[in-house]
Formats: sequence, structure tokens, C-alpha cells
Amino acid sequence: MAASCVALAALSLCLPLLLLVAWKRWRRGRAARHVAVVVLGDVGRSPRMQYHALSLAKRGFSVTLLGFCNSKPREELLQSDRIQIVGLTELQRLTVGPHILQYGVKVVFQAVHLLWRLMCREPAAYIFLQNPPGLPAIAVCWFVGCLCGSKLVIDWHNYGYSIMGLVHGPSHPLVLLAKWYEKLCGRLSHLNLCVTNAMREDLAGNWGIKAVTVYDKPASFFKETPLDLQHQLFMKLGRTYSVFRARPGPLDPATERSAFTEQDPRSGTVMHLHGRPALLVSSTSWTEDEDFSILLAALEKFEQLILDGESLPSLVCVITGSADLGVCLHKSSSGLDLPMKVVDMFGCCLPVCAVNFPCLHELVKHEENGLVFEDSEELAVQLQMLLSEFPDPAGKLSQFRVNLRESERLRWDESWKQTVLPLLMDT
Repeated sequence: MAASCVALAALSLCLPLLLLVAWKRWRRGRAARHVAVVVLGDVGRSPRMQYHALSLAKRGFSVTLLGFCNSKPREELLQSDRIQIVGLTELQRLTVGPHILQYGVKVVFQAVHLLWRLMCREPAAYIFLQNPPGLPAIAVCWFVGCLCGSKLVIDWHNYGYSIMGLVHGPSHPLVLLAKWYEKLCGRLSHLNLCVTNAMREDLAGNWGIKAVTVYDKPASFFKETPLDLQHQLFMKLGRTYSVFRARPGPLDPATERSAFTEQDPRSGTVMHLHGRPALLVSSTSWTEDEDFSILLAALEKFEQLILDGESLPSLVCVITGSADLGVCLHKSSSGLDLPMKVVDMFGCCLPVCAVNFPCLHELVKHEENGLVFEDSEELAVQLQMLLSEFPDPAGKLSQFRVNLRESERLRWDESWKQTVLPLLMDT
């Protein structure tokens, strides 16, 4: 009698799932042009997955984009009638119990929640998944694919275990478990994309995973900022930050002037200000694989050169915005991914000084579109060399910008059409 009750209870639990699977498979034929794009992170801070969604929608697919909605995504996504954004609930960190228990609870919650969200949506022909983070998303998306007939496409941005290793150390049990999981579950996908040739070779050689390199490319909206818009931005920033304001001195009341630009009151023409400072920009995600002390130390050395009598311009350094020179301090945790901020800077024809790591040469061409440095000493020397002739249009900094303008760089959507779309048509 007890056995019968157990069997009946098990059947009552399994029957709804079996009926749901059957219904999903019946609808499978209607979902050939539907794709789910999954990122177990903030959608607004996941530009590559946003670009995937936009490219898919442009090719006639309907797209469901699942992720955390902490920051606003691109306006194009919000306006597209082919893209639906589905928010995932982010479990706040527990404050009780050991860390391993807190992490375990978070993983279980994310697995159940993601499974429920995917199963409640229209079945997809493909599930595009960003990795990292892949725990527990790879296993969940593979399981949903098995139930609904969806093909799993993993987009390898980096290795999740290598990022965890920066916090816990490479030999921590959690890191070793994450590496085992990533290696095992990564082989369950139908297609694999990655961001560098170095990662493609590493996936094939160490994990037996065949991947296709899809380089990050700037989207079409990344371009050089016209001088009049720069002026408007500087004037707006000047109301909050004094370094963007014009220096005190004789000034025609009708002339609008910032620290970098001035607008002729009669013609409205905007010009660079004579003797203006150089503007250095760097963006950051404030993660463990970026060491801003390198930049701070280089700026201290640059300032000392000025105090010692070197003929160098004043230098304004900001974390984002239009600029004369970009600095990238990203060091890949795996040594196999590339900094997207440099891709975007190049899209705006902004030369870059970037800290070196193994596969950086796939993006930054030393002495062609920027410079590569090893430490703060070398960065300080590069700043001195690039800015000693500033703003001479014949100087090396200006030549780098010319090289970027003349290079025929593919934009994201054109590159996606050539590399990713054929893979979807062949499977």
C-alpha cells in the first residue's frame, strides 16, 4: 500500500512535467525562428549579448533576452518589436552560515529560477548562453534544450573558474569544482563561440571543445565625436567638474569656452583651444583583473617630469568620455580574452596604451594603433613620448588616430553576419 502511494505521488509530480515537455515539442515546429539569449548577469552591462540579440532580430528571429535588469540596456533593444527582455531575480547575498552554504543556496536558487523562466517561455530553436557565469546556467540550458529540442550555443568570454581564482586562489576547492564543472558541461553544447584565437586553441587542446572565434567588434554607434558635441559635453561637465572649465582670464562675454574648446560667437564654429590640456580616458569594471595603481604611478611620474622642466601639456584624466588617448589596464584572468573597452575605443578612433598580456596582440598592434606597456615605468615613458608633441597633427599620437581612421575595421553586425549566421543556417 505504501509503495503504491509513493508511486502515485511520483507519477503526480512527473505527469505535469511530461505533459509540458510534450506540449513544448508539439510547438517546436512553430519556434524555428525563436532564440533565447541568456546571461546570468546584468543585461545592461553585457554588450556582446545585447549585440547578439540585435543581430538575431535583424535577421528575422524573435528573441527572448533573459538576465538581471540592474541597468538600462541599449535603446535599440527596448524599441525592437522582435526582442523581449525577461528579467531574472537576483538572490541577495545571505548573511548567515558559512560561505560554501551561501554559495550553494545561491546556485540552487538560480538553477530552479532559470529553469522555470525558460520552461515558461516559447520553446527556442537556439539558446545562446554567455559564459562566464556558467554555473549553473550551462547545465540548466542544456537540460532545457534536451526537453524542448533547443540547440545550446555557448559564447565563451572567459573561464569562470579563472575569475573565481583571483578571489579564492587557484587551488581553492570551489575553484577546482568550478573548473571541473565548466570543462564537463562545456562539452554538452551544439555550438561554441569564443573571443580570441588563443581561447579557441585552449578550448580545443585542453578541453576537447571545438569553437569558432568571433572577435568583439564596435557597434555602429561607436564613432568619433564631432567637435561641436565635444564642446557641449565639456560645457555640461564644467558645471560639475572644475577641470573642464575655462581658465580665468580675459574673455569676450559672448564667447563660450571650456578648458578644451571655444565657440566663435559670430559663426558658431567650435575650435580646439590653443594650449589646451590633453585628455586621457580609461574605463573600468572595477574587477580584480584591472590594476589601476599602474596608471596612478605613471601619472605621478608624468607630473614629476613636468616639475623637472619637461615641455609637456597639462593632463586631465577621466574614467569615461571623449578623449585624445585611452589607457587600458585590463589583464585577463585566463590570459585568453580581450578588453571590450579597447574595441569600443578603436571604434571611436581613439588610440590606446594597453597593459600587456598573452593574446593582446590579436587586438592592439604595437606602434600601429597604440602602444603596449608592461608596468607604470613604461607607461610613463609612453605618455611622455606621445604627449611631448601634443597637439601637433604630425605627432605619433595623431598618426595612430589616422591609422585607425584608415583601417577598414568591420563593425559587429557585419562580422556577425559573416561568422555566426552561417553556423545557424548549417545546423
